[in-house]
Amino acid sequence: MQVQPYLIFEGRCQEALDFYVQALGAKVEVVMRYKDSPEPLPPGSIPPGGEDKVMHSAMKIGSSTVMASDGHCTGKPGFQGFTLALPVADEATAHRVFDALAVGGQLQMPLTRTFFSPAFGMVQDRFGVTWNVLVEMPQ
Repeated sequence: MQVQPYLIFEGRCQEALDFYVQALGAKVEVVMRYKDSPEPLPPGSIPPGGEDKVMHSAMKIGSSTVMASDGHCTGKPGFQGFTLALPVADEATAHRVFDALAVGGQLQMPLTRTFFSPAFGMVQDRFGVTWNVLVEMPQ
């Protein structure tokens, strides 16, 4: 059994997918738009003009799958009560991905040495998703 995050970007999903490809080297595996639904959508499920928005997507970040959607396209994503942990191999990679995620975002905790990691930091990206970037200590 696996737990996989499913992020709802409320109208900015394609922009987020493109950002994570650039910032993290994510690989987008699936993108299904509302207009491609094999079944008719219930009236009011998306706003007028939202046919090209992302109904479902999946991307690989490292060996993890993260799914995402535009949801109801309200324009107000609400990512609260969780963070995504992003363990990386070394400090250089930690700095590179942390800096990339920070572009247009908000610093929560600078990338720094802690008792549990040679490099740990928290950043909220431009979409409101908070990331914990860390280098894991050797066992």
